[in-house]
Amino acid sequence: MSQLKALLFDVDGTLADTERDGHRPAFNAAFREFGLDWDWDVALYGRLLEVTGGKERMKFYVERFRPDYQKPADFDDLVAELHKAKTRHYTELLARGGIPLRPGVKRLLEEARAAGLILGVATTTTPENVTALLRHSLADDGADWFAVIAAGDIVPAKKPAPDIYVWAMQQLGLKPEQCLAFEDSENGIRASRGAGLKTVVTVNDYTRDHDFSGALAVLSDLGEPNAPYARLDAAGESGYVDVARLKGWFTA
Repeated sequence: MSQLKALLFDVDGTLADTERDGHRPAFNAAFREFGLDWDWDVALYGRLLEVTGGKERMKFYVERFRPDYQKPADFDDLVAELHKAKTRHYTELLARGGIPLRPGVKRLLEEARAAGLILGVATTTTPENVTALLRHSLADDGADWFAVIAAGDIVPAKKPAPDIYVWAMQQLGLKPEQCLAFEDSENGIRASRGAGLKTVVTVNDYTRDHDFSGALAVLSDLGEPNAPYARLDAAGESGYVDVARLKGWFTA
């Protein structure tokens, strides 16, 4: 029987609800800074989330929704500069304490560390975004809680490709049967399952209707003792996710 040794976490939408109230307004602030008339409202951003990666998302937006926009010759360079500006606006928002962790996240991370489990991150967002979130929303040394932070362009193929999870496990020297992933979206679980990982899903407003086939559990959130999760793939179950519950699901 395989022994659970590591927990690998997606970031945006999984550790915190960063997409709607973090990345989206940060993109809009960058667009205004560069004098662009682009504006991503909540509904539009939900559609743009079909594409992983911020630079890829901007290019998709222009191709799909702004055929009127005349791309300059240095469009790729512009997208890269916009993404840098967006990251700056996002980290400024984090520094103001604007994005809390989702229910149960900090508690589970603390319990997992105390139990000797390895923590890792596997995400398409930039390393700067990850470390800023962990520092401002988890702890001053939050990034140090994680043995590996696999993020951004460290692999060329982003989720739903499994590459980021494969790279993270290679850095840890672990096999899929020793790790458990946490995701919030269909692209995310396609990536984690593609890497051979058992996966726990916590949905959010943007992903509630996604296909999570193959998940160990689909939950509203990780839950707290006084605010239990709702189990969405098994009627009637509720509770809060702790290390003992994870190990039970993992070995079932």
